[in-house]
Amino acid sequence: MSDLLISTLTQGLIYALISFGVYITYSILDFPDLGVDGTFPLGAAVTAALLTRGADPWLTLAAALAVGALSGLFTGLVHVCLKVRNLLAGIITMTALFSVNLQIAGSNLTVDRSVDTIFTSAPVMALLGNLSLMERKLVVSLLLVIAVKLLLDLYFRTKSGLLLRAVGDNADLVTTLAKNRGAVKILGLVLSNALVALAGCVVCHEQRSFSATMGTGQLVYGLAAVIIGISLMNFYTGSPLARTLHAVPGLQAFSAPRGTTAVVLGSILYKMCIQTALSMGLPANMMKLITAVLFLLVLVLSGRKGEAIIHA
Repeated sequence: MSDLLISTLTQGLIYALISFGVYITYSILDFPDLGVDGTFPLGAAVTAALLTRGADPWLTLAAALAVGALSGLFTGLVHVCLKVRNLLAGIITMTALFSVNLQIAGSNLTVDRSVDTIFTSAPVMALLGNLSLMERKLVVSLLLVIAVKLLLDLYFRTKSGLLLRAVGDNADLVTTLAKNRGAVKILGLVLSNALVALAGCVVCHEQRSFSATMGTGQLVYGLAAVIIGISLMNFYTGSPLARTLHAVPGLQAFSAPRGTTAVVLGSILYKMCIQTALSMGLPANMMKLITAVLFLLVLVLSGRKGEAIIHA
């Protein structure tokens, strides 16, 4: 049971990176970016190709961020410069990336057990060598997610981050500030897709494999995690406990958790729901169907049913 719990937590943390990206596009920009389903395997494809060629495992993280950023840049340029609707721009990117991923890594690519990953690299083994492989995966994933979350929180406090949040709420306000709202949208898409590709990279390290179809349904997962997390955050913020903590000096932060924190919790909870369904005897090849059904339940129970999420 402990191994199952550790594995579920690890998966929830890794896939929280996807949820970060979807949080930026869907919750902040109000941009339904279907390119996510192509960017996720792109990060995995580049990672698998580099690992099989002897690249340093930690450098693959930077490579995945770079190619993901290029993917987001392409989507943004198609939408902003060519005036293609956001939904269609994402579909174009997703379709194009399927062929790109095949060119990079083929339909499937497995990383040999003798090749080091971020979970078995020399620095990690020096610090966490006394832990089992599953425990190392959990610790490394947790540290990575915390680092990304803190960087996002810091970025959202900057002028650029505030403009990014404003363009989804009130694009006209950004224009009145003499800022190009199209450029701000492109920046958001670049950041979002970079994080999604990073998630694909870490999944490749964790599974030691790439599959051309591994991106299917990732947008659904990210959306569900975001909706669950934001719904829980809104419920908690209005609860008596949050109001009590807000009245205590020094505990205001616990009364109003950040959206990024909610997204991480939503990802872990959603992954636990999927794992519970599989543990009840449902076959693994039904996982995408389980994901879709759970997402539908999340939409209905949250009362959102597809409309944009209130910015957190």
